[in-house]
Amino acid sequence: MTPNPQVETVASGADKARLAGALALVIAGVTAFYLLGAQSLWVRVAALLVLLAAAVATFFTAEAGKRLIAFGRDAVREVKKVVWPTRKEAMQMTGYVFAFVLAMALFLWLTDKTLEWVLYDLILGWKR
Repeated sequence: MTPNPQVETVASGADKARLAGALALVIAGVTAFYLLGAQSLWVRVAALLVLLAAAVATFFTAEAGKRLIAFGRDAVREVKKVVWPTRKEAMQMTGYVFAFVLAMALFLWLTDKTLEWVLYDLILGWKR
């Protein structure tokens, strides 16, 4: 059985133009926001949002945008396959994690204090 070969798509000139247009719309939106400094904030934000929405729409018409949408759909499909734990199971596992963290903290504290006592008091003789 042979594995599925990866298919690489080459971006066409039209796709590159769409992506460049989307980038230009983003730059135009930010520029408009600052050039309309004398206007009210609502006008500036509206201009920014309209141009950003146009940039997003332009991006999603390109091949990269279509692949992003397909990836999102696949991700949602995979999340629906997940078997989520019940509340009881989640609470039990959380309790186990807290108990383990507490036990490890106690162990590390005891190890630290033991090494401190051995090194400073017994070996070096630095009494406190």
